[in-house]
Amino acid sequence: MAGPHGEAFSGRVGWGSRPAVLVVDLVRAYTADGGPFALPDPGPALAATAELVAAARAGGHPVVWTVVRYAAGLADGGLFVRKVPALAAFAEDAPGGWGELTLSPQPGEPVLVKQYASAFFGTSLAATLHTAGVDTLVVTGVSTSGCVRASAMDALNSGFRPQVVRQACADRSVPLHEANLADLDAKYADVVDLPEALAHL
Repeated sequence: MAGPHGEAFSGRVGWGSRPAVLVVDLVRAYTADGGPFALPDPGPALAATAELVAAARAGGHPVVWTVVRYAAGLADGGLFVRKVPALAAFAEDAPGGWGELTLSPQPGEPVLVKQYASAFFGTSLAATLHTAGVDTLVVTGVSTSGCVRASAMDALNSGFRPQVVRQACADRSVPLHEANLADLDAKYADVVDLPEALAHL
């Protein structure tokens, strides 16, 4: 049944012929007990992401990881660290190892360091993907409303087909996660379930 906006939203960008998996900020700050951004239940998203990474590796598709890191003293944190003071946990001299990845990249898989929400902003991600012939970006990680959302939007802006995997993302509450997936699916990405993504990888 068409909504009040008729066919205005929720078209499909679909899958191209060359997918890559992007693992956004899946670090201890979100996944470990006591982390500054600790999620209520990171287990399912971690497991789904691990499945997608394994499928991409088996299929010969690129896997790219992102982490957030700031210089000691947050000199490169800009206004983002003023807006979200807990980001100080990602400074080079911060205790706790909160910026360490929860899952392990393999040799040859790029780990992009970023300072802002989007994996594309101020990084070499678009060039890396274009050079590898990638046309479809499978987006996983945390948080759905933050870095996943920003990265999916910028994937679309950069000419890639964003596929956000529902089970492979997480946020600080289920309603926030679901609301952002609904809005992403309406405007900026295809939100897909894990089995569909695995089948394409």
